[in-house]
Amino acid sequence: MSRYGQFCPIAKATELLGERWTLLIVRELMLGTCRYSDFQRAMSRISPTLLAKRLKQLEGAGIVVRKTRPGRNAPDYFLTPAGKELSPVIENLAVWGMRWARSQLGDDELDVEFLMWDIQRRIQTGMLPDGETVLCFIFADLARHRSWWLVANSGEIDVCTEDPGKDVDLYITSSLRNMVEIWEGDLDIRSGQRQGLLKTQGNKHLAKTIAEWMGINPYAGIRPGDPRMMRIAAKD
Repeated sequence: MSRYGQFCPIAKATELLGERWTLLIVRELMLGTCRYSDFQRAMSRISPTLLAKRLKQLEGAGIVVRKTRPGRNAPDYFLTPAGKELSPVIENLAVWGMRWARSQLGDDELDVEFLMWDIQRRIQTGMLPDGETVLCFIFADLARHRSWWLVANSGEIDVCTEDPGKDVDLYITSSLRNMVEIWEGDLDIRSGQRQGLLKTQGNKHLAKTIAEWMGINPYAGIRPGDPRMMRIAAKD
């Protein structure tokens, strides 16, 4: 049964995409996430049952297709051509969110698992030295998930919550909030280093070039809109 009882195309689209977590799943698909386990990493607060339900709904709506690759039992998920047409929707939501829905972050929004997953997939591996590079991020204010290791080799990066037993090339220490603010573009990474809000120890070249290889949030350059524009009627 139709949720809104309207033939309006916005109502029909919202019936498909308006459920909790659905657009974030589409976001992940746009960013190249295709494995069930990786969806869980990127959205650690969604239950496995709900994730499976949402993927099934998207598949039924023709937005997602499920494929099982040779040698693997678990299927991967990919956008269909119809799903790819949502790209400008996700892009515009990201831009609008950075400009108008950006406010002081509550502690419950500081998701370290999503942060490290996003850092892992955006590190500019071409800016790292040849061979294996091991980075250790330490969030001094956390009791759980305090340390994270990123192991980069041949353009691939593995993220670990347990010590992989490898020599660390660079330790990066900050509070979770400061790292999120750096990632969101609210705190310049070099300013953070100068102020002691982000500390590095280890390979001097990696520490010096961190702003180049970290590859922060691509929307970080979008500044918050003027709050006055949220209190007046728009002109035609």
